[in-house]
Amino acid sequence: MRIPLNVARYAVSVIAAVALAFPVLAQNVLAQEVVAQNVVAQDDPLPSWNAGVNKSAIIAFVRSATDASNSNYVPPAERIATFDNDGTLWVEHPMYTQLAFALDRLKTLAPEHPEWKTAQPFKAALEGDMRTLGALGEEGLLKIVMETHAGMSTADFEKIVSGWIAEARHPRFDRPYTDLTYQPMVEVIHYLQENEFKTFIVSGGGIEFMRPWTARVYNIPPENVVGSSIKTEYKIINGKHELMRLGEISFIDDKAGKPVGINAHIGLRPIAAFGNSDGDAQMLQWTAEGPRPHLMMLVFHDDSAREYAYGPAGGLPDTAFGTFSPWLMEEAQKGGWHVISMKNDWSTIFSPP
Repeated sequence: MRIPLNVARYAVSVIAAVALAFPVLAQNVLAQEVVAQNVVAQDDPLPSWNAGVNKSAIIAFVRSATDASNSNYVPPAERIATFDNDGTLWVEHPMYTQLAFALDRLKTLAPEHPEWKTAQPFKAALEGDMRTLGALGEEGLLKIVMETHAGMSTADFEKIVSGWIAEARHPRFDRPYTDLTYQPMVEVIHYLQENEFKTFIVSGGGIEFMRPWTARVYNIPPENVVGSSIKTEYKIINGKHELMRLGEISFIDDKAGKPVGINAHIGLRPIAAFGNSDGDAQMLQWTAEGPRPHLMMLVFHDDSAREYAYGPAGGLPDTAFGTFSPWLMEEAQKGGWHVISMKNDWSTIFSPP
């Protein structure tokens, strides 16, 4: 049973008053006060969110979708919620985490490839020349990904990713990347899960890059991860049956690819979708046109003090990683999507260590 917030707070004040009147009971009273404060915290499913329209919208949506007497009730089997990952659930600056992985992997492999010292995009990557690397565009990044993500079994790739994610640290915050998840969004995931929503990651990132750690970090199992992929081939190598990663793209789970990936992997249209960039627009559009009540939300990075600020919507600096364009802001306004201000809506940014 959930205790109303005002009742729980009143209980805290009463316990404190008793402690003042009867000092001999102070120790027991203090313990009871802690319990009462915990009740208050538990009554708020989103404690890292500041009070406001967006927090209220999430709670109201969940309550109506799970109330069998409400006209907006949704059966548990159809409670599908999808989340982009980079910039929606964890930090994506100064570059996508998977790109940081690829660049580190490139340096590890460089001694075996002396030709990379003069061949682009490898030369720029190894020299840390991000301007040139950015100018080489998607084709250049794709070459790096193919060299660093292919030519091994899926099992070996999982070991490499797991080892890197355990050791690598963010250049600004000096914490493991998996520590830099957004606590408010993790709370949303858990709140939905507690209310019989099936939660999925739908990301442009590599599906096999995310699967080794999403269960531990988000409580989202690998089978609930939808992402970009390269081709694999079943082979017998040294008497062992392996799935080998090939240097060819199989599927890009970004922009218009996201609804396609959702349909292929999940088979149901979401009723809640969360993103942060132009690459998530089609996922939110598709969710909005579903027959069930729906909730669409975008994280807007406008907090340079605690994280980063970029757009270029709202006059913020433009970026190649997680672009939130004026067009997307207009789409949100036209469609009734909720735009989450990191600066104003979140009392806490990152999950505790």
